Amino acid sequence: MKVFVTGVCGQLGHDVMNELAKRGIEGIGSDIQPAYAGIEDGTPVTEMPYVQMDITDASQVRDILTRENPDIMVHCAAWTAVDKAEEMPEACRKVNAFGTKHIADVCGEMDIPMMYFSTDYVFNGNGTRPWEPDDPYEPLDVYGKTKAEGEEAVLAAVKKFFILRIAWVFGTNGKNFIRTMLKLAENHDTLKVVCDQIGTPTYTYDLARLVVDMILTDRYGIYHVTNEGEYISWYDFAKAIFEEAGIDTVTVLPVTSEEYGAAAVRPYNSRMNREKLKENGFEPLPDWRDALKRYVAILQKGNL
Repeated sequence: MKVFVTGVCGQLGHDVMNELAKRGIEGIGSDIQPAYAGIEDGTPVTEMPYVQMDITDASQVRDILTRENPDIMVHCAAWTAVDKAEEMPEACRKVNAFGTKHIADVCGEMDIPMMYFSTDYVFNGNGTRPWEPDDPYEPLDVYGKTKAEGEEAVLAAVKKFFILRIAWVFGTNGKNFIRTMLKLAENHDTLKVVCDQIGTPTYTYDLARLVVDMILTDRYGIYHVTNEGEYISWYDFAKAIFEEAGIDTVTVLPVTSEEYGAAAVRPYNSRMNREKLKENGFEPLPDWRDALKRYVAILQKGNL
């Protein structure tokens, strides 16, 4: 099996390539960078083939995918700067919507199964009921709208697809909430963290394992995927991070989204029903507290 992976310079793409290498599966990594750029974490990701590809260039996407002719496409590349998207909506749309369409169109024509990563932001964020995979789109901000447009492009062009909606992502190869909290703790004794946005985190190391499990099957469809465990707020998550890291010098204060203020509107309700994974025979991701423990241990070893 030959797997083409976009966005390998990011958190998820990096871990997907490592998981493929671990299992002896041929992977071709791509990103907009001239060469692979990421951490060295002891796995042979940099030994995997790498192709520079700008997903916003339709002809380049077509030429490269036609040449490489992969057995499956795992599309991790995305614009994820949520607030910046409000300032640069067309740039965000160019990546998340049009870039995804360019890939989906070629995959559809060549009958290549495709995996696309979406987000809880495609919903309106209201209520307390966990979102179901077939709930309707109602995004609140530019980022959410462009990710929904990416989903629509996949649905329109590709017959064999996986759409995985994920949330609150963290991994070793990039910036994330955990790193931010630990960095701020170095010179702050008080931090204000939003308490009215509820969801669960997703560790890309765990997600990558599931990704490879899934692409070895034909159990296509739309899935919700985060780590298992109780639903929490960002405030709860921050407190758990400091507890796990053994930091007791920082006071975390809860604030509302309105009090905190941000350029983009965030969903209050990011609870997602993950039962479809079990129903289709896939092993769920471990509890988020277990994932946090493993991740903080890596950070504290000083390898990153």
